[in-house]
Amino acid sequence: MREIVFDTETTGLDPRTGDRMVEIGCVELVNRVPTGATFHAYFNPDRDMPEQAEAVHGLSAAFLADKPRFRDRCEELLDFLADSPLVAHNAGFDFGFLNHELSLCELEAVCLSRMIDTVAIAKRRHPGAKLSLDALCTRYGVDRSHRVKHGALLDAELLAQVYVELTGGRQIGLELAGTVVETTVIAMPGAIVRERPFRAPRPHAASAEELARHAAFIGRIEGAIWAA
Repeated sequence: MREIVFDTETTGLDPRTGDRMVEIGCVELVNRVPTGATFHAYFNPDRDMPEQAEAVHGLSAAFLADKPRFRDRCEELLDFLADSPLVAHNAGFDFGFLNHELSLCELEAVCLSRMIDTVAIAKRRHPGAKLSLDALCTRYGVDRSHRVKHGALLDAELLAQVYVELTGGRQIGLELAGTVVETTVIAMPGAIVRERPFRAPRPHAASAEELARHAAFIGRIEGAIWAA
């Protein structure tokens, strides 16, 4: 099963009031495993960048000035999305901006039936808990140390790991290769983690002397079932 995890960055919160999408990042999953295929693009919004928005994602109007418009890359984006389900965190927000940009290009909107919202999934699995992407990364041991500001592709990559954990999960950092097992231990903040070296299994077969002593012992038990 192919799914696309995606995230957007914008000039604000509401496309109906003139806000625009300025970045999109998409990560392909097949059977909940990242394939390495991604789509990433910045867009010139043809408007100013509010200070509050720039503080979140760090994308200035000057940086975006020479970037393509959404319409210049929308066909490429749609080809990547194909007809796959689309996973996003607070997905209604991202779908709203994506479909607004498509409408400006006079293109058909992405059907909301394709929407998978990880906030809704997390709310069912962890009622009352914090549901931000940062909080879920912490809960599931997903490394977000390199997330200084929001970035669409980075956030999509983090969300892909969180989504896998929310929908069944795998033990992050567990690798099996030959006789060596390496594990990443996820500890609470402040905990002391001690790494244990791999130790080969010790021989544990009984010796000839031990087998003889066992046979003698069984021989003294009348009607022993072990002697059959």
